[in-house]
Amino acid sequence: MAKAYTERTLSARYPTDLKAWQGLKAHYREEMRTRELDALFARDKQRADRFSLEAADLLLDYSKTHVSARTRQLFAHLARQTSVPAAIEAMFAGERINRTEDRSVLHVALRSTPADKAGDGVDGVSDVGDVLSSIEAYVDAVHAGRVTGSTGKRLTNIVNIGIGGSDLGPVMAARALRPYWQGDMRFHSVSNVDGTQLADIKATLDPATTLFIVCSKTFTTLETMTNAHAARKWVIEQLGEDAVQQHFVAASTNHEAMNDFGIHPDFRFGFWDWVGGRYSLWSAVGLSLALVMGMQSFRRLLDGGRQMDRHFRAAPLDENMPVLMAMIAIWYNNFFGAETQAILPYDNRLERFPAYLQQLQMESNGKSVRVDGKPVKGNTGMVIWGEAGNNAQHSFYQLLHQGTRLIPVDFLLPARSSGADQAQQDLAIANCLAQSEALMDGFDEPGLEPYRVHRGNNPSCTILFDELRPETLGQLIALYEHKVFVEGVVWGINSFDQWGVELGKKLATRIAGAVSDPSSYSGSNRSTRRLLEETKARR
Repeated sequence: MAKAYTERTLSARYPTDLKAWQGLKAHYREEMRTRELDALFARDKQRADRFSLEAADLLLDYSKTHVSARTRQLFAHLARQTSVPAAIEAMFAGERINRTEDRSVLHVALRSTPADKAGDGVDGVSDVGDVLSSIEAYVDAVHAGRVTGSTGKRLTNIVNIGIGGSDLGPVMAARALRPYWQGDMRFHSVSNVDGTQLADIKATLDPATTLFIVCSKTFTTLETMTNAHAARKWVIEQLGEDAVQQHFVAASTNHEAMNDFGIHPDFRFGFWDWVGGRYSLWSAVGLSLALVMGMQSFRRLLDGGRQMDRHFRAAPLDENMPVLMAMIAIWYNNFFGAETQAILPYDNRLERFPAYLQQLQMESNGKSVRVDGKPVKGNTGMVIWGEAGNNAQHSFYQLLHQGTRLIPVDFLLPARSSGADQAQQDLAIANCLAQSEALMDGFDEPGLEPYRVHRGNNPSCTILFDELRPETLGQLIALYEHKVFVEGVVWGINSFDQWGVELGKKLATRIAGAVSDPSSYSGSNRSTRRLLEETKARR
């Protein structure tokens, strides 16, 4: 019987030592380092067709990247030599590929069907359908008015309280799928610990119609629970303490803490330790989204993710969209020296998608140590940033066109408007295509003033889809999830832990009491002590 993927000893050879990596290094140095994108198109009149790929409802055009047939072949070799196919199967099989936390990684199971056999035999996987059914029953009851607030009014203002993936996912998806909101349902969110978000939201809400969803697996997350207790205090002040059970539900597994808070036993929706925070939208953390847009649309989102999962698991390496996108990112990061990547959606409903991908990619692959404890060689994750469409053009495109840095771009482009006038969307499409063309072709002519010259040769990928629907959003999210995973496999890092986040949390707990009493600060950082004293003096 073949050795399980997680039992294999990671090769002592770094990816940089592999034959495929060395082949890419020579290929870059001898062919692609000075190759212009327009020259690639001149050599191959069918390039736009040959360097495009379809998966589910998405079309990836990567013809405007420094990738030739030889590059693509070397990408596939590198994927094989770093055991990407085995890693994919290990994840879907439920092996404990999150080695530093000894956990499976099974967000794919949240959107699978029994026929997919994702995580078969792993504790909790068989319960996924039951939890989803419980969520559906609750959502339907709220919509039908069978579950109401304490005064008998319908619950129409849904407030998600979470942070990190428990906030970024629901917020991003709720904005992206605004046309699917049901009737008078409205989505709100609270994440930051400073209290201003909650203060602003409370000023606009009727407590009698407001439902708070507390998203914290442990029910101890500092920011989330600080906001949850502040919201609880407001509800008690407005409606009385008995109202808590009707105006709060939770996505959590800590029943003792939920008992203390007052969460009704029927309004608790669990998830499992194999669901990472930044992958949790598909779980009970998506309850706020399901409440706002209805369970049918939420299931369509899950189905979109599943469609991309099936492609990722079955497609050959050189025709596998997440694998290709990962290899292109590695190509620009580790060979061309790019430090950042811009995500530019040309549908304003995707305005929070770049922020969502910031966490997904930077928290996952912001690592400097391999899974065997050895330091990596070379750079890992790039800095991810971006903004929606034309707003970005009038903000930072100047740097993309005429700056000194190489910045690969992903354009996200719907062919049809998601509920607005199609003529306006046509303008957005024209602007997106014009920008990708300008980045590649540049602009120069004899006698042109230097400050008007656009150097061109700037790479971009365009992901085209028909319309921003629940299915296509699910496909986009899963596409980038798998891209991040493949990058981590190639670099030999664990993309599913986030130990770098924990130190600041621990220090914040220690410093919290010293904010009002700087003399109680027990640390040795002189700058922190000085700032605590200055903060108190300025109050």
